[in-house]
Amino acid sequence: MSTTLTVALASLGGIVLAGVVAHGAWQARRAGPKRASPSEREEPSASAPRDSDASDLVEDNNAADDAAPPRRISKRLPLQLDALIDACAPITIDAPIGGDVVLAHLPSKRHVGSKLVIVEGLDSETGAWEAPTAGRRYGELQAGVQLASRTGALNEIEYSEFVQRMQTFAEAVGAGMDPPDMLDVMARARELDAFASQHDAQLAVHLHARGAAWSVGYIQQHARRHGFVPGVVAGRLVYPSAEEGAPPVLTLTYDSQAALADEPDRAAVRDVTLAFDVPQTDASVEPFKAWQAAAQALAVGMEADIVDDDGRPLSGGGFEAIGAELGALYAALDGRGLAAGTPSARRLFS
Repeated sequence: MSTTLTVALASLGGIVLAGVVAHGAWQARRAGPKRASPSEREEPSASAPRDSDASDLVEDNNAADDAAPPRRISKRLPLQLDALIDACAPITIDAPIGGDVVLAHLPSKRHVGSKLVIVEGLDSETGAWEAPTAGRRYGELQAGVQLASRTGALNEIEYSEFVQRMQTFAEAVGAGMDPPDMLDVMARARELDAFASQHDAQLAVHLHARGAAWSVGYIQQHARRHGFVPGVVAGRLVYPSAEEGAPPVLTLTYDSQAALADEPDRAAVRDVTLAFDVPQTDASVEPFKAWQAAAQALAVGMEADIVDDDGRPLSGGGFEAIGAELGALYAALDGRGLAAGTPSARRLFS
């Protein structure tokens, strides 16, 4: 009988121990960051968040995580010289020249410092300026260097390097070059840089966990529901543009160290940043509406507060005030001929 009692007690002890282990695991899971639900698999929504309201964005899509991202519906045009943001120099040739010859002598470097250099040819058949192409013939050539970017204005050293490089190129193809006066170029560069500095904007809000922290998988799962896909950089998700090669409409970023952790679902994240780059994004896709709607929808789904850089809550009224200021910024960019999302605006504000 004592043997039977010993076995019974041992069995009971095993049951109790199993219960303690299970309870400890449950408590540990409860104390850890929120994780993605294994029973839910979402498909990026091609229509949200662009021109959808917050209620639309809260809807889940129960399809495969690895579904294709939103289809690109247009191709990005090649970069071209623009007198608004480039200092242009004509390269004079006596007779039409083949694109193969031009390509053979083009400098390998496309920048001086941080400023882009572009060489174009006037196609003898189409009459259009284009990047030199093999098999085409050009009656005229021109080169240009960008006057300003987010790194600052073109400086004297950069401009001198541009002139020297292009003069070497011109001599190699049997042409001459007449660069614009340095003082005039520097004045234009400083003025354009001042304008850009006064009209640059990258809007961002933070989603801060109201209760338990989030795991990386949890963030990714909620972001995928609203059309976000992984970016190139760790800790960055993007809502792609419909324009091929264009910057994303929105970005969602979080701690890159958590994204690179050996066990990212054990890393606790309490804050993500939702942003859009105003001059880089075409106003016609309504990025501000998408930004606001995505913030509100993600805040609901992830149980988060929407706050500014100083941690202050951002209400609907706060979004309205930002929207009013944004309208004035768009008007100023349009008035300068640098509408948000155009190739020249993207080059200037990069």
